[in-house]
Amino acid sequence: MENWLKTIGSWLFLIGILIAVIVGIIFAANETWLANYSGTISTLLAVLGFVVGILSFFAVGNITKDKVPTFLIAALMLVGIGATAQFFTHIDYIGPYFTWIAGMLAVFVAPAAGLLAIRAIWDAGKTEEIEKVIPKLPIK
Repeated sequence: MENWLKTIGSWLFLIGILIAVIVGIIFAANETWLANYSGTISTLLAVLGFVVGILSFFAVGNITKDKVPTFLIAALMLVGIGATAQFFTHIDYIGPYFTWIAGMLAVFVAPAAGLLAIRAIWDAGKTEEIEKVIPKLPIK
């Protein structure tokens, strides 16, 4: 079952990245599509990111313990770029595309990063006394 969940997590991660990039391109090119579907697509990306984060939080996803620091740093950068990407909209031709792709990637990655940051804080702060009371979560 664990391999099955890892495969699901990997595919959901890839699908989320692809949807974020494709939708970012479409939103930049078509304002009508943006007005009609931005809420729905953002919700879909956030839910996908949350599922990827939950799978990885319980060590059955594709983001393993040794990949968590790299993932969190990359996610921090993506969310930061996504938050400031609006300043690139005034760049001719490529600005809106950069803005929307970065924004959609940030929407996808933020929930997973939040969950894994909570896990990293828990792992860093737990003591032997806590481990006696609360059983260990599986770590791979």
